[in-house]
Amino acid sequence: MVARFVAALLVLLSSAAIAIAQQQSSPIPLDPGAPPRSIEPEPLQPLPPAPEAVQSPGATPSAGLPPPATAAPDTSEPLSAPIGRVFCEQPVAVRLADLEAVGERFRPFIGVWSDASWTPQLCAALVVENVAPDGTATILYVFGPMGANARGTGGVLQGTGVIRDGELRFQNSDGSQFVFRPLYADLDGRLTTPKDQSYKAVFKKTP
Repeated sequence: MVARFVAALLVLLSSAAIAIAQQQSSPIPLDPGAPPRSIEPEPLQPLPPAPEAVQSPGATPSAGLPPPATAAPDTSEPLSAPIGRVFCEQPVAVRLADLEAVGERFRPFIGVWSDASWTPQLCAALVVENVAPDGTATILYVFGPMGANARGTGGVLQGTGVIRDGELRFQNSDGSQFVFRPLYADLDGRLTTPKDQSYKAVFKKTP
């Protein structure tokens, strides 16, 4: 009986920690007091082009995390008309770039990725709208409780990440880091908190 109580308590504490981390994401959150709405791009600084030179075997690769927001990335590629969708009980407007206008190595990341959960209580989804030639990805990150009747906060965050060495990365303002890699037709996600707690989830390709 005591073991079950301790296990349940640990699940609740870990879920609360992830929920707080998601609310503090570097992609700009919506006003928590306002109803969910469509997200418009915020001015964010593009990343410098990734160096083409091959690193020496002992070199440490760059973390490849986006710098502070000051200027807008080059998103001149046309996006599709907004399509209303609902993920994790949060309505969003999805707009995607034409794949033919995106660099071939970045195309596996473009799209809608959903049906994911970091814990049994926390739902998550990711939309990668566009990727600039330097690897700057325009993204929406959606989170909320699992199920319409579940309790918990949710939100829609928007901003940029970076794609380097086959990974999409972005981080929260509290230092939590998100990493996504293609996994067959899906994305394999990893969340690492500032306390070095690690969570994994598979984000399914969604039409």
